[in-house]
Amino acid sequence: MTSASSSSTHSDPAANSFQVDLRGLVDLLSHHLYSSPRVYVRELLQNAVDAVTARQALDPEAEIRIRLSASAGRVTIEDSGIGLTAAEAHSLLATIGRSSKRGGDHGLETTRREFLGQFGIGLLACFVVARQIRVITRSARDPRAAPVEWLATDDGSYTVRELPDETRREPGTTVILQARPGAEEWTVPAKVEQLARDYGSLLPYDITFTEGEREGGEAGEPRGITDRPAVWDRPFPTPAARRVALAGHCSQLFGFTPLDSIDLDLPVAGVRGVAYVLPEPTSPAHRAGHRVHLKGMLLTDHADNLLPDWAFFVRAVIDTDTLRPTASRENLYDDETLSAVREALGARVRAWLAELAASEPERLAAFLSVHHLGVKSLARHDAELLGLMLPWLPFETSEGSMSLQEFTAAHTEIHFTRTVEEFRQIAPIAAAHGLGVINAGYTYDADLLALLPAVRPDLKVMELDAGAVTERLDPVPTSAELALAPFLSTARTRLEAQGCDVVLRAFQPVSVPALYLDDRQARQERDRTAALDSADSLWSGILGALRGSAPRARLVLNHNNPLIRRISALPDEALTGTAVESLYGQALLMSQRPLRPADSTLLNRAFLGLLEWATHSTDSPEGQK
Repeated sequence: MTSASSSSTHSDPAANSFQVDLRGLVDLLSHHLYSSPRVYVRELLQNAVDAVTARQALDPEAEIRIRLSASAGRVTIEDSGIGLTAAEAHSLLATIGRSSKRGGDHGLETTRREFLGQFGIGLLACFVVARQIRVITRSARDPRAAPVEWLATDDGSYTVRELPDETRREPGTTVILQARPGAEEWTVPAKVEQLARDYGSLLPYDITFTEGEREGGEAGEPRGITDRPAVWDRPFPTPAARRVALAGHCSQLFGFTPLDSIDLDLPVAGVRGVAYVLPEPTSPAHRAGHRVHLKGMLLTDHADNLLPDWAFFVRAVIDTDTLRPTASRENLYDDETLSAVREALGARVRAWLAELAASEPERLAAFLSVHHLGVKSLARHDAELLGLMLPWLPFETSEGSMSLQEFTAAHTEIHFTRTVEEFRQIAPIAAAHGLGVINAGYTYDADLLALLPAVRPDLKVMELDAGAVTERLDPVPTSAELALAPFLSTARTRLEAQGCDVVLRAFQPVSVPALYLDDRQARQERDRTAALDSADSLWSGILGALRGSAPRARLVLNHNNPLIRRISALPDEALTGTAVESLYGQALLMSQRPLRPADSTLLNRAFLGLLEWATHSTDSPEGQK
C-alpha cells in the first residue's frame, strides 16, 4: 500500500483521501485481526509511551506526562512526547505501511522492536470504536513548526491543517476519539479506566486517568494507572511478607489463592515474572492462559505457548522485552526465541520441584496431593519429569498410602495388582505377611510402575501372581495336611471344572476363610479353555495344542479359620463338596472379578445345596453343626 496524496500545510484545511478502503480496514481490524475492540486503549497508550520515549532520547530533561480521560462517547489522551509536523502527519498518520516508530532519525526502533507500529497500522486501529479521530500535535524536533491538527473520519477522508501557536505551546500530542454508533460502551469512563489499568499497569511512565474531562469543563481528580515496580520486583522485609503479597496479587489477577509461587527470572532473555501454582486439580490437556507484558504493555492474558505442556499446574505472569508478538499483538509468535525461553522457564519450574523434594517435603506433598494425577500423566512421556517426581508420587500400597521412596525403602521386590478390587482383597493379607503390593488399578499407575526399573535399576517390579502370594503364606504342618488329604481331594475334584486348584495355608487375618488368587497367565488359561469348549473341531485342535503348564487360579483355604476346620471335619462328602463350592463362590465375589457362566451356575448350585441341607437336616444332629 502506498502513502496518501500530498496536501498543503498552510492553515486552510484541504481534503485528502486515504489510498485504502478504510471501512474494509476497520472491518479487518475489528473482526479478523483483533479479538475485541478493547485493544484501542492499548494503541492509544502505546503511541503515547513511544512518543515520550523518543522525546526523552531527544531531550533527557524534558518533562514526561501522559494523561488519559474519558466521558460518555469521548476518549482523550495527551502526552508530552516527540510530536509531529504537518508533513509527518500526512506521511505517517494516514499511510498504511509507514510508521513514526521506524527510521534512525526517530530513534525508536530499539525501543519498540516488533510492536504494532512495525505493521503500519498505528492510530488507525482506533477506528474499531471511533467514528472520528482528532490529533493535535506539536513537534519537539522543529520548535519553529506550528501546531498541527489531523482530523480523520471513518468514511475514509482526513484533513491536515496548521493551528495558531497558542493552541498548543509545548511539544506533544493530544488524541481525541469520538465513538461511533454502537461502540459507546467502549468509551464509558469506568471501562476505559479498567482497560487502561489492565494494559498499562507496568508501563515505565506515570499515567493518570481523569473521568468526565471535557473541553472547557471541570474534570475529576486524576488517578494513577501504573503500579510499578511489578510485585515480583518489589522489596519485602521477609520472605513470608513476599509470599503474602504474591498471593494477593494472584488472587486479584487470576481469582485464586495459589498453593505456592515460583520466580521466573531470566535476565539474559529479558524475562521477569512469577508462576502461581493452582490450588485445584486441572487436566493436563487444559492449556492454561498465561499473562504476558511486552516492555510493560499487556500483550495477552491467554498465552498458551509460554510454558511447556507439562507445566499445566501453574498460571504465569511475566514482563519481557525480547519475545516477539503476533501481528495482532495478542499472543506470542512461536519462534526459536520463544522455544528457548519456554525451555528455560520449564527448567525454573523443575528447579522449584527439585528444591521442594530436597528440602521441603511437606510442601511437595501438599502440591502432589492436588496435582499428582496430572503429574503422573505427563511423567509417562517426560523422562526428566519422571526421574524427578516418581520417587515422590503417592501410591496406594499394602502398607497404606505413601510415596515410592518410602515404600521402596522397605521393599526391593515390588508386586502390583492391575485392579483395585484385586488389591483390596489381597492388601490385608499381603501386609500381614510382609509382601509389598502396590495398587496399580488407578489411572496411569501401571504405566509408571513399568517405568520404575529405568529410574531405579535395583528394584524388581512384577505383577502379582498367585504363586508369589501363596509362597508368603505359612505352610500347614505336614501331619495336619496329611490328615486333611481326603477333604482336600474332595475340594480339588469339585473345583476342577472351574480350572481352580486348592491349597491349604495358615494366614492372617483369621477372619478370612478362603482367598481366591489368580494372575494374568491364569486368566489367559481360563479364557483359552472357554474358547476351547465353544470352538469347532479345527479350532479345538489348535487350542488344545496350545495347552501347556500355565498356572491356574488357586483357592487358598485358611487353616487358621474355625469354619475351614469345621468343614474339613464334615463326614458327608457331598455336603463337604457343596461347602467348598460355597467358599469358592464367596472368595470369587470378594475378589469382584467378572463371573463366567460356569461360575454363576456353581454359585446357584451351592446356594441351593446349602438350603436343601439346612431344611432337611433335622434328622441329623451332626448336620446342625
